[in-house]
Amino acid sequence: MATFLSCAFIFFFLCLSVISPAGAQTGGFSVELIHRDSPKSPFYNPNETPYQRLRNALNRSANRLSHFNKNSSVSSSKVSQADIIPNGGDYLIRISIGTPPVEILAVADTGSDLIWTQCQPCPPSQCYKQDNPLFDPQKSSTYKYLSCSSSQCAPPIKDSCSAEGNCKYSVRYGDQESFSKGDLATETVTLGSTSGQAVALPEIVFGCGTKNDGKFNSKTDGIVGLGGGDASLISQIRTTIAGKFSYCLVQQSSTKINFGTNGIVSGSGVVSTPLLVKNPKTFYYLTLDAISVGDQRLGVISGSTPGGDIVIDSGTTLTYLPPAYASTLLSVMSSMIAAQPVEGPSDLCYRISSRPQFPEVTIHFRDADVKLSPSNFFMKISEDLVCSVFSASNGTPIYGNIMQTNFLIGYDIEGRTVSFKPTDCSKQ
Repeated sequence: MATFLSCAFIFFFLCLSVISPAGAQTGGFSVELIHRDSPKSPFYNPNETPYQRLRNALNRSANRLSHFNKNSSVSSSKVSQADIIPNGGDYLIRISIGTPPVEILAVADTGSDLIWTQCQPCPPSQCYKQDNPLFDPQKSSTYKYLSCSSSQCAPPIKDSCSAEGNCKYSVRYGDQESFSKGDLATETVTLGSTSGQAVALPEIVFGCGTKNDGKFNSKTDGIVGLGGGDASLISQIRTTIAGKFSYCLVQQSSTKINFGTNGIVSGSGVVSTPLLVKNPKTFYYLTLDAISVGDQRLGVISGSTPGGDIVIDSGTTLTYLPPAYASTLLSVMSSMIAAQPVEGPSDLCYRISSRPQFPEVTIHFRDADVKLSPSNFFMKISEDLVCSVFSASNGTPIYGNIMQTNFLIGYDIEGRTVSFKPTDCSKQ
């Protein structure tokens, strides 16, 4: 079976009083996550119904596949293609950069590493239109160019060296159209906390973009990479947060991401699976051994070895599986549902009026069985239509965010585990 992948776009909004990184490490901190379809988001459209918003999310989900593998595509022709790749996630983040701090609104992306924002000078011919003012590094007392001799000036983000010996970066996204180029530098990054105290993080490497274009949206000012690579925010504050963070997702609603001691997932009902060390380091790989539907366990085989790699992604809506496996899974599921399937935007849909009764579904990660609720694997498309969250992809499959809803999911980068705990995330 093809390698399994799943990561994430996450957008954050942060509020800003400042505590030191040491204080953050001792007590931990949490940051509010705002869904792009929440009333708190600048993308919120009050004229859209929840079902229209979900269909838009399905479009973004289909296009996000190219973020992981440019050869990926959705095998079903029922899913239309959205016009967004780098803005295609479901959550937003507000952070502040510099001294004095300048707030930016960025895409938070677990499928990439570099933190970057548009910077002055950047003429309209070289930068995409941005509603907020561009960051001016000359007005910050803590801005420092990163030397080409620095260990952090390295592929894949290193592009070249300036005549002065400063590091230049270049990143390109999965749509092969969107990119950012400019200077690598260090700055103080300030994260707002749900406790009301902000966390100032000094000497964070980021990209000061002076040539940026593609399918970016004027409402966002850049990207905050939350992947596992060396340049990501998570990796750069790894010591501060003891390698731990967690989130608890709610569809189309605000939630939060937790760091340090706040990010520990423990207690009754917790199951943990190994976090694999693989390339690219950006993605958070797990091992998927099987999926059970009712009493039928459908094993995953990669070559001649049981189990397949999967990356967990909070920025993709659906869960994508290789076509042959997805076909078998949906066929078994359909055979256990005493209702007639109907046409819809997904590969398996039912009229709610037909009162379909769904079987139990369990995701068998290595050493961790995650039992799903029906709302994790069937989504309500309209007042009388539900469709499966499982979809077929001939490229890189993804474990998406609907399947993660109402689980507290913790990442332990030091201990190399990902943990799942059934939770009412609306109460977190």
